[in-house]
Amino acid sequence: MLKVVVVDDHPMFRQGVVSVLEAAEGIEVVGEAVTGEEAVRLTLELRPNVVLMDINMPGLNGIEATARIKAEQSDIHILVLTMFKDDASVITAMKAGARGYLLKDADSEDIVDAVRSVASGKAIFSGDVASRMIEFATRPASRLGDFPDLTYREKEVLSLMAEGLTNAEIARALEVSAKTVSNYVSYILNKLQVTTREQAISKAKGQS
Repeated sequence: MLKVVVVDDHPMFRQGVVSVLEAAEGIEVVGEAVTGEEAVRLTLELRPNVVLMDINMPGLNGIEATARIKAEQSDIHILVLTMFKDDASVITAMKAGARGYLLKDADSEDIVDAVRSVASGKAIFSGDVASRMIEFATRPASRLGDFPDLTYREKEVLSLMAEGLTNAEIARALEVSAKTVSNYVSYILNKLQVTTREQAISKAKGQS
């Protein structure tokens, strides 16, 4: 029996997903959460096989909740179920540790199949985002581990910079203001002892 926690702050949608999963053979919904904080607490308490995670929620968002869960229990699989299909959301979710990325317009059968696939260790993506992930997965690895002076969030911002995202796109992905992102970029440049965004990106890609 696969144990699943469903995380979504929209009651009708969440209840619909729960109904779909509980009607499927071999799947049991053991918990529901409406915020990122609650998702982390319930997941670490209940130890499900899969967490079905929304991104946009009040308080802690789904991406940060995913990162916290994976940091504590790396064997729990996260399947993002969201309405966002932009590159920034996909990239940050996968960097946080999500194993799959599904859009909310997916059929009930696709959701069930995705939960089973992720639980078995497979990666699963909606068709709209699969090509992006293939392209992303084949890019050269960055050297973010070489920068111990950077905080987790600064490394996240630098990584997104290296992916070609603008400050506005980074702000939307991380759900912070553009001013906050601008401040992070300044901190990054200072810590890396460079003067331009391009130089920071080159260091992140191991080109200098």
